[in-house]
Amino acid sequence: MKHIYLNLKRFDIPKEYGGVNSIAPVAEYGSYIIKNTQEQLKAYDPSEVEFAIYFQEAHLISAVGALCENSPVVVGCQSVYRDDTAVGGNFGAFTSNRTANAAKALGCGSVLIGHCEERRDKAGILAEAGVTDTAAVNRLLNKEIKAAVKAGLKVLYCIGESSEEQDKWQEVLREQLETGLDGVDKSQVVIAYEPIWAIGPGKIPPDTAYITKIGAFVKEVTGGMDVVYGGGLKTDNAEMLASIPVIDGGLIALTRFSGDIGFYPEEYLEIIRTYTGK
Repeated sequence: MKHIYLNLKRFDIPKEYGGVNSIAPVAEYGSYIIKNTQEQLKAYDPSEVEFAIYFQEAHLISAVGALCENSPVVVGCQSVYRDDTAVGGNFGAFTSNRTANAAKALGCGSVLIGHCEERRDKAGILAEAGVTDTAAVNRLLNKEIKAAVKAGLKVLYCIGESSEEQDKWQEVLREQLETGLDGVDKSQVVIAYEPIWAIGPGKIPPDTAYITKIGAFVKEVTGGMDVVYGGGLKTDNAEMLASIPVIDGGLIALTRFSGDIGFYPEEYLEIIRTYTGK
């Protein structure tokens, strides 16, 4: 099974507010993306490739509402809180936090957890509190993963090393995997590898050999879990990534990186065609 994920980050913000959205009014953003991708994605065998799109919370209802019968798209959210509602227990005292049960009730089937931007946010909060234990973020993410799985959500769990951590990448990734997945039903989780050191303008992305090395390491540590490339599946690296046996798919974000920068459904579909070869 191949996995193709799409993380829309905050690409819904209009350009006049500093964002990159020029494809649809904000109120129609979620439904627009579903309506302009799901019919084309029916061309792919669901037993061979799955598609999940991670929306910002404001767009989950319209995205789920736009799903057609037997849609090949799974609507997902961007992370969940580490605690949740329970029958006979806490019935909703989670102001400002999106719980896994809330996401499930909204119609989500998947969740993105541990993205490098989420990790950076958590690490910053912990630093303000004087916490320097690097495993603390992984322990928090572990609770999120467990909450998600308990609620019936599939999880895409992101791992990766920064430029300062590259010389000890094995130690860093092993801690993220072992702590983050401790006590978790791994059958409900796919790993996304983000080479944080290579993300951003002017950075050199990892080559085939490096990605192969990481993919093999992740499978060794996890007992063969599926792993996708989370550094950005793009048109110009799709064929290369598809040729790596230990990589089981990719995570897409922006589709256009110059000129009218942004996410465009037709370019998203072209990336998929290039990756799958059909």
